[in-house]
Amino acid sequence: MTFSPSGAAAPAAASAPEPAPYGISPAVTLGLFAAWALHDAEEVAFGPRWIRENVPALRKRFPQVPDSVWQFMETFDDREFRAAVGVMAVIVAAAAASGHRTGGRSAFFQGALNGFGLHGVMHLAQAAAARGYTPGSATSPVIVIPFTLWARARLRRAGLLRPVSVRDAVSGAAVAGAATVVSHAVARTLIRMS
Repeated sequence: MTFSPSGAAAPAAASAPEPAPYGISPAVTLGLFAAWALHDAEEVAFGPRWIRENVPALRKRFPQVPDSVWQFMETFDDREFRAAVGVMAVIVAAAAASGHRTGGRSAFFQGALNGFGLHGVMHLAQAAAARGYTPGSATSPVIVIPFTLWARARLRRAGLLRPVSVRDAVSGAAVAGAATVVSHAVARTLIRMS
């Protein structure tokens, strides 16, 4: 309780919400999951159908791509794709939670954030190579890349952003690719078991 200069009890001030650890807003850390969910909603809505309709033409346009890649893509079905997105949701949620718990300091969180941004750039490169829309290319320039740049700027301003080398970027892209392959393998296993 506080007292006014006259000695009378002053009403207690409303307590302010507890600040996020290290002053980083949950919009930075948990926002990774929200931005990812919006982006992946586009991929779920359009991915499997787009793949079925476009792989034959892409296979002709890019004969240097190994047949195993095209065969893998041709086996996608809607159930497997949705299950793979669910598995990836667990990975991204874990990264966002790790970032939130550590106030943005987590290497796992920052690596996932960087991988998310690179994933958006990859979608734009795919759209350029395909000379048109590819699933993920609509939300990449308006959600994925802007969110990543904004979150990295907030971490930088707070003195928490880890430096990223070319090696780190390549490693992050490899981890993101591996997570994608694992999510599809787990999804395929789950579908077979059901």
